[in-house]
Amino acid sequence: MGLLDGKVAIVTGGGRGLGRAHCLALAGAGATVVVNDLGSGLHGEATGDSPAEEVAAEIVKAGGTAIADHCSVSDFTATEQLVERTVEQFGRLDVVVNNAGIIRDRTIAAMSEQDFDAVIAVHLKGTFALTRHAAAHWRAAAKRGEKVTGRIINTTSGTGLFGTPGQANYGAAKAGIVSLTTIAAMELRRYGVTVNAISPLAATRMTAAIPLGQAGTGDGFDPRDPANASGVVVYLASDEAGWLTGQIFRIDGDRVQRLQGWTPSAEYRAASGGAVRAEELVDALPKLYGTLPAGPPSAN
Repeated sequence: MGLLDGKVAIVTGGGRGLGRAHCLALAGAGATVVVNDLGSGLHGEATGDSPAEEVAAEIVKAGGTAIADHCSVSDFTATEQLVERTVEQFGRLDVVVNNAGIIRDRTIAAMSEQDFDAVIAVHLKGTFALTRHAAAHWRAAAKRGEKVTGRIINTTSGTGLFGTPGQANYGAAKAGIVSLTTIAAMELRRYGVTVNAISPLAATRMTAAIPLGQAGTGDGFDPRDPANASGVVVYLASDEAGWLTGQIFRIDGDRVQRLQGWTPSAEYRAASGGAVRAEELVDALPKLYGTLPAGPPSAN
């Protein structure tokens, strides 16, 4: 018996890296998997590859059930049709893993409108589009009186949570996914749907140019293996995780960290009892940060 026996899952960006690992883990836990991957390159360019077919075939060869899908997650209508096809073919939809992504790294001063829009379209709009259509499906089922145990697992990153120079588009998209996760969790819990997000620290095509620390250990464990995050995905997809929603998890090697959002760390209260005046902040804000003014920022 697997944690996900009888479940049906859609995984976007399922042909490589993290997505491939998630597909294999979900199938290994008993789920039927729809492997969605457009087969595009790292920057969104057409390649002619079909990694979704390869992963689906790998699952079937191992005794599981999987099919490939090649729609673009940035296409709102196509993602609606993806949900419809999945339900029509397998009779249900239980799990959505939003993982698809591209990068187009530039500093802000050098970033084009196309660079920004393309990354936002795949990461943020793509996560919204499939989430929206799956949510509509589950809401309709709940209103018909059916028991719903929908699971949405989104993918954010350290760039979205902490920032990385040269990735304003990617970071903005990934930060937006955190907010989308929080709000969707609030809205969908009434229908029996949970929404969580993971932030995996893993060696993939997207992180090839970023130093991630040690790539392996003497005992053979690779702390940067994308598969390290997949156990968390399987758990969050299961009925056992029905109590947990609106959460963000950082996965670093063998560690799973619970992350918490913006919280006040210090406070200044207006001296006058009314609104804070700009003049007060000249002295108050440096004290709030425990520092002294160092003059205006340098233009160099």
